[in-house]
Amino acid sequence: MWNLARSAASNARRLRRFSSAIPRPSIVHKRGADILHDPWFNKDTGFPLTERDRLGLRGLLPPRIISFEQQHDRFMESYRSLEKNTLGQPHTVVSLAKWRILNRLHDRNETLYYRVLIDNIKDFAPIVYTPTVGLVCQNYSGLFRRPRGMYFSAKDKGEMMSMIYNWPAHQVDMIVLTDGSRILGLGDLGVQGIGIPIGKLDMYVAAAGINPQRILPVMLDVGTNNQNLLDNPLYLGLRQPRLEGEEYLSIVDEFMESVFTRWPKAIVQFEDFQMKWAFQTLQRYRKKYRMFNDDIQGTAGVALAGLFGSVRAQGRPLTDFVKQKIVVVGAGSAGLGVLKMAKEAVARMEGNAEQAASHQFFLLDKNGLVTKDRKEIDPAAAPFAKNPGEYGLTEGSSLLEVVKKVKPHVLLGLSGVGGVFDEEVLKAMRESDSPRPAIFAMSNPTMNAECTAADAFKHAGENIVFASGSPFENVDLGNGKVGHVNQANNMYLFPGIGLGTLLSGAHFISEGMLQAAAECLASYMTDEEIEKGIFYPSIDHIRDITAEVGAAVVQAAVADELAEGHDDIGPKELRLMSKGYF
Repeated sequence: MWNLARSAASNARRLRRFSSAIPRPSIVHKRGADILHDPWFNKDTGFPLTERDRLGLRGLLPPRIISFEQQHDRFMESYRSLEKNTLGQPHTVVSLAKWRILNRLHDRNETLYYRVLIDNIKDFAPIVYTPTVGLVCQNYSGLFRRPRGMYFSAKDKGEMMSMIYNWPAHQVDMIVLTDGSRILGLGDLGVQGIGIPIGKLDMYVAAAGINPQRILPVMLDVGTNNQNLLDNPLYLGLRQPRLEGEEYLSIVDEFMESVFTRWPKAIVQFEDFQMKWAFQTLQRYRKKYRMFNDDIQGTAGVALAGLFGSVRAQGRPLTDFVKQKIVVVGAGSAGLGVLKMAKEAVARMEGNAEQAASHQFFLLDKNGLVTKDRKEIDPAAAPFAKNPGEYGLTEGSSLLEVVKKVKPHVLLGLSGVGGVFDEEVLKAMRESDSPRPAIFAMSNPTMNAECTAADAFKHAGENIVFASGSPFENVDLGNGKVGHVNQANNMYLFPGIGLGTLLSGAHFISEGMLQAAAECLASYMTDEEIEKGIFYPSIDHIRDITAEVGAAVVQAAVADELAEGHDDIGPKELRLMSKGYF
């Protein structure tokens, strides 16, 4: 299983090496100042004299020509100077200052922006993506300077089909859509949630190489129930309560129909929708359009890869995954998505999904353990409700009680409640039935993490394996030992899922494609790395892992007979490539 994705990626790289394609020149239908004001085409002082004459730029720029490389170095010098000048200032101030300098470059020169981002992905991903993006969303109305992406609101009902043609790009490959109802663990941020699609698409460009002229961040503004925003004079969204029921769904329906009428082969990634709409829209559109929900399916894939890694860290075969006792704290779309994918993995190994769900998994929400005695239980959570009395537990049992009585192999948090894995809970994990207990504090941003890495290693023991959604530094355990911190972030999967779907031309995204992505990520780490407690790659390797995940997704699309090809590569060629024939 582990070798399948590696083989596909190797074949893809071999194909690229023998490609004789010559980059084509860009055709620009603009002249003069219009070019300088368009970040897609602007090269600042990098235009040579021939282009300045041809494009009507002579006299509009200083005479000195500064090369792309020199502009790159100059920006990095400015960035390092900013870091030096903000030493000792509050973390939020520093993070927003870094975001501003990058955002100004993004607004002015996209080519240089993405070059800088790719070359410094480890430093800049936490600025353009999590955790800083959450801070940006909270302050977006005050930070807003220049529009990016498209905004469709409840007031646009009946007009979206014509509105979609206002976007200047003739082709769009990737769309990230949010309604702002559940931004990270920060709740309803309304139209300010647009920062999430922008950050996600930056990762698509940096990790998957998607053409930045073919991406589109979208905010679907159906109102907000956040009274603080409604009272804020700077708030840029609709000042009305959120739409509900069929009225809400009709807005999403119209948007999806409009998008796929203009761009039939686009991929839409749903992001940060509140749970009821996350599941309902996924079921509503998943077989009709090329779409997926990153909170449900992306998070689940990343978590599953980590769960597989935790089994390997115990020195056990992967088939022992069916014996792992897993406690999941958080019954939202992400937590339930993880349980659903884990249940499907167990079903493939054991052949009895229902028994696996009742025996292996323990789900807790704000009211404690979910059992069959729960009144008005959410249908998505019902398959994971325990029988009262199992392990001596009852409806609403506390997290500490569950950990003490179950002695789980894995404690996984997607609750959005910072510090819920407190000292008592972490110390109880010392009695785990696993020789190397796994603790996943996956909620974002950093302040919502269920625990810090330092606290996990301090209280749960030095033999644990640890992963978090936001970045933490490795922990010095003394005597030359290091407690390795894994960033269990969706960025390791969603760019590859999108890339593989795009290249395969699959008309929808199947469970097989998602499982292949998760298994590819799980296989990426060597046994030596796993033994050290490292089961996610460094972000420095994000482009390589994205290529491998994308290739695995293409292979799965071919195997599921969904692949229709992309550009000049048809279904037949994809079938041959997936078998390794060139």
